[in-house]
Amino acid sequence: MIPRDITMTQLSNHPDSNSSNVGRIVIVLVITVAVGAFFYFDLGRFLSLTALQENRDSLLAFTDANFVAAVAIFIGIYAMVAGLSLPGAVILTLAGGFLFGAGWATVFVNVGATTGATVAFLTARYLLRDTVEQKFGKWLGPFQEGFGKNAFSYLLTLRLIPLFPFFVVNLVSGVTRVSIRTYVAATSLGIIPGSFVYAYAGRQLGTINSLKEIASPNVIAAFVLLGLLALVPVIYKKYTAKSS
Repeated sequence: MIPRDITMTQLSNHPDSNSSNVGRIVIVLVITVAVGAFFYFDLGRFLSLTALQENRDSLLAFTDANFVAAVAIFIGIYAMVAGLSLPGAVILTLAGGFLFGAGWATVFVNVGATTGATVAFLTARYLLRDTVEQKFGKWLGPFQEGFGKNAFSYLLTLRLIPLFPFFVVNLVSGVTRVSIRTYVAATSLGIIPGSFVYAYAGRQLGTINSLKEIASPNVIAAFVLLGLLALVPVIYKKYTAKSS
């Protein structure tokens, strides 16, 4: 005979379990539909340099007339792109640079990217763990080892030095034991340098009206910074190889 208290516990937990599963299924469906719609309707065409150049004047006019709304829309779109692991974050950072300036764009990008990265992290941890482990299982071992030694330092290094794509770090981190507090802190701090470099480049590129202006000192400096940023992973790999 089953004890009455165990039976009552099982009965009381059953509805909550069902509702939780339904909630997860709904969220997964919403994510799937959103990602599918992005590619089906080719929304990525709006996140391109060509689209930015064609709509540059109207975007600048809207930002000047509706600064707060422009900031809110920018952060919301950035968070959505990062949260759904969609392409276009680099273009958005460049756009933020010429719309808001390098300094403010770095702040707004940080808010949007950190928010989106956290959403992806939580989605991987509580909704898509099996899928993430199956797709990115080959990278899970090094991540677990690095987080086991010093989670904050390791994640900060991954953000500062893009050895892995941004979205991969978001998803794989979700199936590790790193705490959400450590994840958010390291992500927010680690993406600042890269965000500033791209925002600064965007600010300079956004001021170009003709090909002659490409040779201006500010634009050249922007390209130099982008080149140095691209070299960071190479230098890091050589340094770690020599150390080992």
